Amino acid sequence: MEAKTAKESLTVLTDLVLPGETNYLDNLFGGELLARMDRACSIAARRHSRRIVVTASVNHVAFSKPIPVGSVVTVEAKVSRAFKSSMETYVDVWTEDRQSGSRTKVNEGIYTFVAVDEIGKPVEIPQIIPETDIEKERFEGALRRKQLSLVLAGKLNPNDATALKALFSKFNLEE
Repeated sequence: MEAKTAKESLTVLTDLVLPGETNYLDNLFGGELLARMDRACSIAARRHSRRIVVTASVNHVAFSKPIPVGSVVTVEAKVSRAFKSSMETYVDVWTEDRQSGSRTKVNEGIYTFVAVDEIGKPVEIPQIIPETDIEKERFEGALRRKQLSLVLAGKLNPNDATALKALFSKFNLEE
């Protein structure tokens, strides 16, 4: 199975925020934004794996800025790292200024998907080749995030979390 670059999975969805999608403050509902992010991430994961994909977890979401009604919202997702059958997909959310066209990052998230066959059994997927600095940073962080999640779920012994141990070995924790 041949590895793929992260940019091959890039998915960009752009849409308007309509009045029926907002709360009492006329800002986009968080759940509506999560749904848009999930759709973009799922398309990116499918592009990478060329398989049916299912959302395994939403690992992180940061709502940094509100998104007012009438805003143009762009959701950009791409696979940051592939494991055996699972893949981490990183998503960035931007708004566009109506006058200048300048973009502001308002949100980001990390989703995990699993590639499955027609009966729902996990299948092996291609690995990722990160190219840009941010792709490399996200690729390296993905293993630490996966190990932390497995340790917290009781599915990985902390002593076996090599990427996490390497991170913390930089600090003298015995003082």
